[in-house]
Amino acid sequence: MSEQARRGRAVRWAVPVAAIALVTGAIGAGPVIAAVQGDPTLPERTAEQLLASAAQASQAGLKPMSGTVMQTASLGLPGLPAVSGMGGSSPAALLAGSHELKVWYGGEDKVRFALPGRMSETDLIVNGDQVWMWQSDTNKATRIKKGDADGTGGEKGLGHGGPDDAHRALPTATTPQQLARQLLGRIGADTAVSVTNTEKVADRAAYQLVLAPKDTSSLVREVKLALDGETFVPLRIQVYARNAAEPAFEVGFTSVTFSPPAAENFTFTPPAGAKVEEASIGELAGEHGAQPGERLKEGEEIKGKARTVGEGWTTVAVIPASEMEKLTSAPRGEAPEGQQDAGAITDALLKSAKPISGTWGSGKVIQTKLVSALLTDDGRLLVGAVTPEKLSEAAGRK
Repeated sequence: MSEQARRGRAVRWAVPVAAIALVTGAIGAGPVIAAVQGDPTLPERTAEQLLASAAQASQAGLKPMSGTVMQTASLGLPGLPAVSGMGGSSPAALLAGSHELKVWYGGEDKVRFALPGRMSETDLIVNGDQVWMWQSDTNKATRIKKGDADGTGGEKGLGHGGPDDAHRALPTATTPQQLARQLLGRIGADTAVSVTNTEKVADRAAYQLVLAPKDTSSLVREVKLALDGETFVPLRIQVYARNAAEPAFEVGFTSVTFSPPAAENFTFTPPAGAKVEEASIGELAGEHGAQPGERLKEGEEIKGKARTVGEGWTTVAVIPASEMEKLTSAPRGEAPEGQQDAGAITDALLKSAKPISGTWGSGKVIQTKLVSALLTDDGRLLVGAVTPEKLSEAAGRK
């Protein structure tokens, strides 16, 4: 196999999956959820007061609630193919279009997500130590095994708690609360913060935190985080690219009710004739081509597989050539569906790649509204919500 062919296979699906991780992890999607502005209906609060209230609400845990979340992405990706992951449970679905998610929170150990499809539905139900995934299109029910936080087994139940771990089994079940926890933990001296108190989201009066990177090498202009005016629960997150009038990525409630859901929402029995399987959260995440990982500080590695360069809004993930080859050693036809979908998307993206070079060598760069990816000729992949110039700078750092 030629060197060029080897590199092509090495990035067949890693580019979009890494891009998803950077967008949803660094900050956090078609139709945009409308923000209705009017006369102020909420008491004025400073950014410091609002951040403190949001942190306190997050630490208090999930409130009983239910609602419908709409996620939309418009990243400016060129010529995406129609793949099975779009609108489904594959992480590839995060890259384009509009996706609906129904959620029910009955407490830390009672959670349900439902992803409606055109003629199907995927449900993830957490009820104490009983965790099920139901996929109506394949008539399959998967009981998720107890195990530790990375899905390798053990006696820790679901690890860090049902909701957080459940997201790994169904990566497109993204909620404003999930992204807000990541976002609020990143606010520092590199971020300008302002507040408005005139928002309405899902017919709820809301405060809005506006977070703007100070570093102009970030592709993010600002992130708007709407918090419920009564409970301070995150209701919507909008990510704006530079020089863009509409959000490039958005996830928010279109309807929400803060009351305990009915108990039957959290009960599940496989229908007669359904195929019943058992798997760990880690195995399910792998089927979708998305493996869990912890947020890194600069220079740290994920079990020797990757490292980061930079901090805050301009963090760049660097995946070495050796790991890229491991991740993509399976032929396309034998790869899980999520990886195949991401591979088809990557093929389309590579057609728009432009040559780039520096002291580190040469390669090809792909840029969307929010994410840039650099594939070097020596097989490394660098991804970040930054300009191609910033990626080139990171490529030269050892």
